[in-house]
Order: sequence, then structure tokens, then C-alpha cells
Amino acid sequence: MNMNSSGSPDVAGKPPFEPTGVRTPPAAGPEAPPRRSRHFRVDVGTIVSAVALAQSLLLVSLGYWGSQRLVSNIGTSAHRANHDRIEDKVLAFLAKAESVVGAIGSAPSLSPAGEHVDRTSELLWTLLQQSPELDSVYVANESGQMLMALRYPVPAIRHIALGADFTTETWHYKRPFGAELDVQQRFATQRIESFRSSYDPTRRGWFQQATKTQQPTWTQPYVFAAAQELGVTYALPSARRYAEGGTKALVAAGDVSLGRLSEFVRLFSSNGYGNSALLSADSKVLARSDQPGVLHKLEPPSGVLGALHEHMVADGTAGGGDDSTFSFDFDGQRYLVQTSLIPSTGWELVSWVPEDMVLGDLRRAVLWGLLLALVFLGMALFMSLKLSKLVTAPVENLSRIARRIGLLELDNLPREPSRVLEIQHLDQALDDSARSLKAFSKFVPVDVINQLVAEGHSLAPNGAARRVTVMFTDVGGFTSISESLPIDVLVGMLTEYFNLATGVFARYGGVVDKFIGDGIMVLWGAPADMKDAEYRACLAALQLHAQMNELNRKWRAKGLPEFRTRIGIHTGVVIAGVLGSNDRLSYTAFGDVINVASRIEGINKQLGTQTLVSEDTFEGLKGRLSTRRIEELVELRGRQTRMVLYELMTP
Repeated sequence: MNMNSSGSPDVAGKPPFEPTGVRTPPAAGPEAPPRRSRHFRVDVGTIVSAVALAQSLLLVSLGYWGSQRLVSNIGTSAHRANHDRIEDKVLAFLAKAESVVGAIGSAPSLSPAGEHVDRTSELLWTLLQQSPELDSVYVANESGQMLMALRYPVPAIRHIALGADFTTETWHYKRPFGAELDVQQRFATQRIESFRSSYDPTRRGWFQQATKTQQPTWTQPYVFAAAQELGVTYALPSARRYAEGGTKALVAAGDVSLGRLSEFVRLFSSNGYGNSALLSADSKVLARSDQPGVLHKLEPPSGVLGALHEHMVADGTAGGGDDSTFSFDFDGQRYLVQTSLIPSTGWELVSWVPEDMVLGDLRRAVLWGLLLALVFLGMALFMSLKLSKLVTAPVENLSRIARRIGLLELDNLPREPSRVLEIQHLDQALDDSARSLKAFSKFVPVDVINQLVAEGHSLAPNGAARRVTVMFTDVGGFTSISESLPIDVLVGMLTEYFNLATGVFARYGGVVDKFIGDGIMVLWGAPADMKDAEYRACLAALQLHAQMNELNRKWRAKGLPEFRTRIGIHTGVVIAGVLGSNDRLSYTAFGDVINVASRIEGINKQLGTQTLVSEDTFEGLKGRLSTRRIEELVELRGRQTRMVLYELMTP
């Protein structure tokens, strides 16, 4: 690795520097160093501030966007939780009604007439008392006989018997449900009334629907005959076998008025945000919490409920089986909406809430947080600009000093005192560097100091004994190849070959000492000690052959000749160091080991081999690579004794 001086330090294009201690005005031309330094300082401050501002704004924007999304998710989740709570209550309400009717239908002695009628009456009355969800419970058979327990309009047990020409109704009036009486007194009959009517239970929709489907069913809303109020009925088909009359179809049922359903929905909606409504399968309002009173007729949705229903119809989600979540605008206000289907009835539960009611406080808090963040950002930016001015001016002066040191103008360098600890350290480090380089310049030419310092070598001729592994390479038949090729082609091939070879040697720790025509001298173990130098050198040789095979294939495809590299490797002690005159130095190695390695490389031509290593190198391999011993002792040119050589085998 040669280190040669090349030219004077006063080269063309060298930037001018002002003399020490003299302050001159900045030059007007674009190449004046003070103007460039000032622009550089300003640009650094601007860039740092711009980057800090951009990053801060990005973080604030992402934080605001994330906060808004979080707020929206919180609002949607809160409204969804409230909707789910109401849905659970509605399902529990309906489930309670279904369980009561199911208990009636599974009673063994269930009968609307005959010997078991008293037991059935007591059962219906007891279950009605325990089920505030229901307005009445009853049972009817296919003969038109019916037994009903009513809560409204008055507590009573209603007996119905269908005759040939008319229906006979007998009402047993009971005490009010809230009376503080014992069980027997509450069931005691206060008075009895009988009258004729045209009521036929077998023609009622709940009876016909249950007997036709033979499945439990919820009816569509209709007017109750006794209460004259809108409601729905849950009907359960059953059958009983009687000794006197054989098997008869029975239907057990329970009534829920829409007024009671509305009270229920209003009760649970009032515990959360917004309002809720129940819509029938044909999109009529069954119950809604935003309007007081009892529904006396079925009507389509109106107001906010009507607007959101129109939105659902337009989107195709009205009456769908899947739950949906959406938002819409009505009357200048935005609403969050949740819908779900009540499976057993086909009803749809709809809940809505003004978005500002749920998210208003949170969004205002986010906006205040954003404003505070922007204020703090502005303050931080202002302070950073102020502080940067306290730093950039000394740094500008230190940069001028560093450039003078880089060009080795080391006389009369100014100092830059500062209260900033880092700048003080930098000033001291630059001063130390300048004094060190000034000392080096007394012994070594100025134009090679940078290279010597970078290489870490001594600045005076010296040498030391080192055990190294030396490799010599040569291209077989290069003379004939060079005579057959144009110069530019030959130079290109050599450059590509040297680039490949030096890259391989560098990967395995080798230091290229010099190029000798088409040959290369490489050292392992100098200038720094290296363990396993023999093994690394042999690996590099094998890798070089492998990569040369690829390069030769490429050249062959282009019609170019191939390079056949021959390699010789030897290990021993050499003198290595910086050698030369006062104005021209070179780091190299010399000694018998160098000559032997060169001779080993040359013997490849005689033996027809590619890579030969000495016995010293072979011992360092310790059997880790495949080798072949050259059986005949080889005589090297210029040496009295013959040597044992080994051929390094390519895998």
C-alpha cells in the first residue's frame, strides 16, 4: 500500500483564508467563504426549526386525528352499550312473557272448562300476579271454551263458552292486585256477572295462527277485545286428552299491551343517552320513548324516528336481519343510530342519540388539548430559535478554524471561548489537533499527512519484524493476451480483475501491498497482527478462483480471452514498516519470505497448478482445507535447498 506525495499543498482552487487576527469584510463574489459560512449557519437553523416544526405538527395532527377517532369510537361504544342494555331488557321482557305462557301450556291439568277449571283459574291468576309484563293470560280449546285472567281494565277471571247461537261470558271480579291481603283473600270473588256476546276465541288471530303453525308465535298488533287497547299476544299451541271427550287442541296465550311496552321502553331509555323505539315487521311504531302517552292506533314513524327510518329504507337496512350502526343528519343535528332485530317477534329495536350529547364534552376537551399543544409548540420553537443563535455563531467560527486545519494552515489559529461546554470541548479538540498536525509537519511532507494519519502509521521510516502470510498472484500468458487486445480493452479487463481481486482480499483481511504489472502482492498480518492468517489467505485464494470463473464466463460470452490466475502463498517473518525518503514514504514488507512467495507463485507454470502453498502455510491450515502434497521436492530459482509444496485444491 503505497503512500506517495503528489503535488504542492498550494493547489489551484484552494479557498482563500483571511490572515490571523484580521477581520475583512465578506467578499461580494459567490465564492467568498464568510458569505457561504453565514448562509450555512442560517440554513442549519432554518432546517432544524423546520424539521422540528414539521415533526411537531405531524405528531399534533396524528394525535388530534387519533383523539377524534378515539372519541368517535368511545361515543359509538357508549351508545352501543346503551342500545344493547335496552335490547337485553326487551328480550328479557319478552322471554318472561314466553316463559309464563310456557308454564301455563305445560300444566298437566290445564283446561278452560270441566272438572279442572278451578285449578286452571288459580294457576292463571297466580302467574298473572307474578308477571307484571303481562296484561292477561288465558287458555282456549277448539270447542270455543276459554278461561282468562285479566289485569286490565279490571282484575277478573273471565269464562267464555261458545254456544250454537251465542257466546256466554261469565266474569268473576277480584280484588285489586295491590291490596295487602293474603293469597286466598286476593283470589276471592267479589261479584259475578254473566252476559251474552259474539266473541269466538277460535276465530281470533292468535288461536288460528298458533293452531295453524303448531309453533309458539307472536301476533301482529291488534285491538284487545276486553281492554279495547292495542297490543300483541304470545300464543303457544298444546293439546290435552280427556276421558269424556277425547283429545282437544288447546292454545295458551298471554297479552302485552303496547302501552305497557311503551312504558317499559321509556323506563330503560331514561337511564341512558337518547331514545329508543320498537318497530313492527311492517314498520309500524309499537313503542317509543320520545313521546308520552299510550298508542291507540298503529302509525308509521314520524319526527326523528321517521327520518332515520327513511335513511334505513334508502340504505336497504330497514327490517334487515343484521345489526347496523350509522349516523345521519336531521333538523341541523347529527344523530348516532343503532338497530337490531328481535328474533322471536320480527320487531326492530332502534336507538338514536344526538352526537353532541355523547361526544360534545370529549371533543371540546380534545380541541382545548390541541390549542394548548400548539401554544407550547410555538413557545418551544421560539426558544429553540433563540438558543440556536447562541450556538451557531461559535460553530461558524469553529468551522472556519477546522477548514484551515484541514488545509494545514496551522500558524496563528484563533481560539473560540464559549460558556457552552460542548463548544468549549470542540475548541480544545481542534486546538489539540492543530498542534499535533503541526508537530507531524516537521517530519513528513504536508501533502501526505492526511493519508498517514488516516492509515495510522508512524511518520518516519521504520520497520519491525512481523510474522505474515504473503500471497503473490499472476495472470498466466498475460503477455500474449496484452499483445492481442486493444489498449482500452486490456485496461478495462485489468481494472475489472483488480477490483474483483482486491474486494476478495479485503473481505478476508488481506492488505494489498502493491500491484506488479498484472500481479498483486498481498499481506496477511501487517500492518496489524492477525490470527489464522494462513487460513484466511487460502480462503481468499479459493474465493478468487471461484469468482474468476464467473468473470471468465462473462468475458468468454463477449469473445474476450480468459485470465488464469496463478497464486503462491508462503508464511514467515518479514520486516514490515514505513520506508522511503523524507518526501516519499511507502508501507511495505521485505525479506526472504517475500522472495520465496514470489518464486512459489512462479513454479505453478512448471507444475501446471493454480495455487501452491509452502509447508509453513500448510501447517497453519491444520487440515481445514483440501490440499495435495507435491511428492517431488521443488527447486526454487535462487535457492540452494528444495522445498515441500502443497497444491490447494478447489472444492
